[in-house]
Amino acid sequence: MTYPDAEAPEEIRWQGKFITAKQRGRWEYVGRARGIRAAVIVAVDDGHVLLVEQFRVPLGRNCLELPAGLIGDEAGSEGETVEASAARELEEETGYRPDRIEVIGEFASSPGMVSETFSLVRAIGLTKVGEGGGVPGENITVHRVPLADIAHFVAARRAAGAVMDVKLLTLLGAGILAGA
Repeated sequence: MTYPDAEAPEEIRWQGKFITAKQRGRWEYVGRARGIRAAVIVAVDDGHVLLVEQFRVPLGRNCLELPAGLIGDEAGSEGETVEASAARELEEETGYRPDRIEVIGEFASSPGMVSETFSLVRAIGLTKVGEGGGVPGENITVHRVPLADIAHFVAARRAAGAVMDVKLLTLLGAGILAGA
């Protein structure tokens, strides 16, 4: 089965520094400008996972997330690898440096309205080297959560008004399926 708009030309309706609004046939969607991609990091060590929480303007409230960042978004870093970007972002956001980064695969979080995909990676061998918190202005709160308590921690942050990023399902999946 072919989709009628699949062969329609892609038109850019608006472009900013990081986001591009596009249309293909009757479909409107958003993508990253300049082909920028993202890396999302699952950082588990000693039975704990690293999560970050920060205010997200589009949501108007704090969001609990896996650490993540853009690949090659800074001038001069256009050829940055997924692994190098993930290691840099993990240290910036959480204060932990990984011994190595393992790429798990590429995923799309909202394919009906966003063309962006992200590389999910696993950070292995974590060493605390700083406080984290991100670059100036990000105001990231770092949470080191026991894996056994992840569902309770997520519920508590939700009750406190935080929204949950969909990628947290990587940690909650087994618990959600257990109730099926």
